[in-house]
Amino acid sequence: MIKQVMTALKFPSLVRLGIVVPAVFALSACTALFFYPNETYTRTPAALGLAYEDVDIDGIGEPRLHGWFLPAAKPTCGTVLFLHGNAENISMHIASVYWLPARGFNVFLFDYRGYGASGGSPSLAGIQNDIDRAIRYLLQHGLVSPHGIVLFGQSLGASAAIYYAAHGEHRSGLRSVVVESPFASYRGIAQEKLAAFWLTWPLQWLPRWTMSDRYSPVNAIGQVAPIPLLLIHGDSDPIVPLAHSERLFAAAQEPKRFWKIVGGGHITAFTSAPMRARLTTYLHDQICPAVSLPVSADGKTTN
Repeated sequence: MIKQVMTALKFPSLVRLGIVVPAVFALSACTALFFYPNETYTRTPAALGLAYEDVDIDGIGEPRLHGWFLPAAKPTCGTVLFLHGNAENISMHIASVYWLPARGFNVFLFDYRGYGASGGSPSLAGIQNDIDRAIRYLLQHGLVSPHGIVLFGQSLGASAAIYYAAHGEHRSGLRSVVVESPFASYRGIAQEKLAAFWLTWPLQWLPRWTMSDRYSPVNAIGQVAPIPLLLIHGDSDPIVPLAHSERLFAAAQEPKRFWKIVGGGHITAFTSAPMRARLTTYLHDQICPAVSLPVSADGKTTN
């Protein structure tokens, strides 16, 4: 989550923290604390043995967006649009979704503006626009059914996904929304983390006055319905406490589900083979119950 302010994440110098944090709040209305992009890719899907298309999305007056489209194994069930967390770029987050193509799902993962090879600078409003452009790209893709798109976000991406599913121009094309480790409020999570660290404790009031909660998911999640919503959260998450998803689930309308991962950390659910199998089954039930799960050479269902 919000690096350099949170106690769970490292910061090189306490002195520097004391100087930088107030300046960031004062000069950028706090939201810059949510973005920690990296332009360097550490690997491509090819390093994981995956076929992929290198994608550039251009738009008049908009920054170029870069991503990877991973085609599904046959039969194709649907398409997952993946929204990563606030740090690094898609090369560091591909581990969360690389296993989905073998289970019958196309995957499109892209970098928000200012991340990886995407142009521009990140902002909360910009991310919403980027999600919309990514969905428009998928709706024009020959391998994508316009009625089989799943929006899957983690951490910052999870919170952004909820807002888009409630208000986005193309929300009607979503068959399901899956979010892992979302926070309920930008203002709230910033205030919590400032209050948790002795050096920034006196600054905990600043988000209330300097940060907009316009895009916060708790204010939007009630409007996600009738799109099916799945919330996933580890009860040992050191970055975003479980209480955030509990609050979101209470505010959401049916259809909704909540998977609490006992002993789970921050966006770690799908490092587990059983959880991958559970999500595969859930998505097949939501999108294509008539489509069989991919079968391995030994005749067993691959989960």
